[in-house]
Amino acid sequence: MSDNERSGAADDDLSLPKATVQKLINEMMPNEIACAKDTRDLLIDSCVEFIHLIASEANDICERENKKTIAGEHVVAALQALGFDDYVEEVDEVYKEHKKQQKERDRKSTRLENTGIAEEELLRQQELLFAQSRQKFEAQQQ
Repeated sequence: MSDNERSGAADDDLSLPKATVQKLINEMMPNEIACAKDTRDLLIDSCVEFIHLIASEANDICERENKKTIAGEHVVAALQALGFDDYVEEVDEVYKEHKKQQKERDRKSTRLENTGIAEEELLRQQELLFAQSRQKFEAQQQ
């Protein structure tokens, strides 16, 4: 079952943010060239259709592999299956970089690990702060 079927959203409801797409267009085009709004809207519709096509094929590949979650590998395989071989190498590089960044983010220590203080000491300090707070609260109540 697709996300559209689950959420009840029609394909007409799917879009990309116009301001973001306009910003991308402006960054890609030379300054002396303007892009009409209807051209931007056509580009948005084309992008949505392309995403839908790739996602649908990736979902089919995922289902054939008896998987429940579409992974990056499924998207790359979908590009290949649909004849977008020219994009596969770049998409694969971006995907690998994304995975690398995710690992680094996951590997980053939490604030607790960054303190350099043992967990027992942190718990002792926390209890001390709770006790001080209780004392202040009780003093205010009297």
